[in-house]
Amino acid sequence: MAPTLEAAAQDAESIQDVLTNPLKQKPSLIAPEPEHCPGPESEKAGLADSCAGCPNQKICASAPKGPDPDIPLITARLSGIKHKILILSGKGGVGKSTFTSLLAHAFATNPDTTIGVMDTDICGPSIPKMLGVESETIHVSSAGWSPAWAMDNLAVMSIQFMLPNKDDAIIWRGPKKNGLIKQFLKDVEWGDLDFLLVDTPPGTSDEHLSVNTFLKESQIDGAVVVTTPQEVALLDVRKEIDFCRKAGIKILGLVENMSAFVCPKCTHSSEIFKATTGGGRALAEEMGIPFLGSVPLDPRIGMACDYGESFFDSFPDSPACKALKEVVRGLARNLSLDPGTVMPED
Repeated sequence: MAPTLEAAAQDAESIQDVLTNPLKQKPSLIAPEPEHCPGPESEKAGLADSCAGCPNQKICASAPKGPDPDIPLITARLSGIKHKILILSGKGGVGKSTFTSLLAHAFATNPDTTIGVMDTDICGPSIPKMLGVESETIHVSSAGWSPAWAMDNLAVMSIQFMLPNKDDAIIWRGPKKNGLIKQFLKDVEWGDLDFLLVDTPPGTSDEHLSVNTFLKESQIDGAVVVTTPQEVALLDVRKEIDFCRKAGIKILGLVENMSAFVCPKCTHSSEIFKATTGGGRALAEEMGIPFLGSVPLDPRIGMACDYGESFFDSFPDSPACKALKEVVRGLARNLSLDPGTVMPED
């Protein structure tokens, strides 16, 4: 019989425990777990009647239990941030970081709005390049770590600022990644922000669990899920939507990126990634979540990201620029904000 994860998938208590305590690690035991053991990661570990006489009792009793003591500090640090938005996608290569940088620049077109971007893609930090702050470093003061400022109203924090060489690989296991994400939230002097955008790597693992846990008390407004039209991308995006529902993260909307190719000269639109099963709009309807819009593929977006420039300033007449503005206005409505204030009309 082929192995299956069906039993594990149906174990609701186990899933909830991972979502609630993603950083919890099983203690190193000196003997096998006896019968009727409450489990070395249980709140009753080392304290239950069945633990009496077990060689592991002291180890289990002394293992860390309960919520992370730094969460109240994180909540206090982020108290000046009005809206916290996660940018998610179960699939890599859909342009999630690119969309995050475009969304940040879109918000920044209003000089009265202050934005922060936190890059939690620890192994592939591309946000600094896209926002033109790749050569910046972190300044530390008594108040905490100072983010880099891409614009007067756009702050950025990334592991890229900490690397001795920009091409150095980050070869870290989960706990070290989680520790850095905690520092980005606890030690960075974000100040008063209208929006904090959290760019995440693909998947539903360590980084996502950490961010959700650390921000739960200070409240996440929700997530924007990014996909491309083809079914290969939609397969993984469905898993990301399921993760959000199990983790209690509100989905603010789904964006279909690279929906078509728009020629910069004649503006003719061609479908590069064919929506064989209906694309992002059909998926949003299927899953019962808001559809924020489709953003066409424009090679000038890549060029603007390579040079760290604002696509909105450089190519305001692009069909992609106009589509992005509509996405931002739709997101504002789902946040119960005035679309005209968040993304002023041209």
